[in-house]
Amino acid sequence: MSTDGASVHFSELVNRNRRTLARLEGSRSLLLRRRDGEDLVLTTASRAEQDRTVVSAATRMLLAMARREPGSMELLLDLLPDAFPWVRFLPETDLHAFAVELVDTMRAADSVGNNASVAQLLVEWQHTAEVHSDPELLAALTTDHGEDYGPVPDPREVA
Repeated sequence: MSTDGASVHFSELVNRNRRTLARLEGSRSLLLRRRDGEDLVLTTASRAEQDRTVVSAATRMLLAMARREPGSMELLLDLLPDAFPWVRFLPETDLHAFAVELVDTMRAADSVGNNASVAQLLVEWQHTAEVHSDPELLAALTTDHGEDYGPVPDPREVA
């Protein structure tokens, strides 16, 4: 996650909490760097709510546009390469499937106030596009080698 440049080690928050929190007042957020885990982002509740409001509004606008008229899906398909350049590697059917799944997932995620599923969807489709961008990899993953080695054993049962 991008912050506006303000970052401190997590220990600064623990050891010098007033001074560290004062740095947050002059910033949109504060990146807390951790040695033993994932970095954290500290922000105010009002700023987090503002961000959520903006994402929700953008989601609702996209949904309204996508459902407005019969040609709106074509418009969305035309706009996707500007937002996600990697979609140029997707076959036409996958591009359409991505657009539909993106709109549906954004609507569902907005309804529960958690965008993790949208982020995961974007990563998964980008990986799909990466496979399609590499002819050798695509062939390796889509070619039927005619051999079936049977069911894969449960790794917990294999010693």
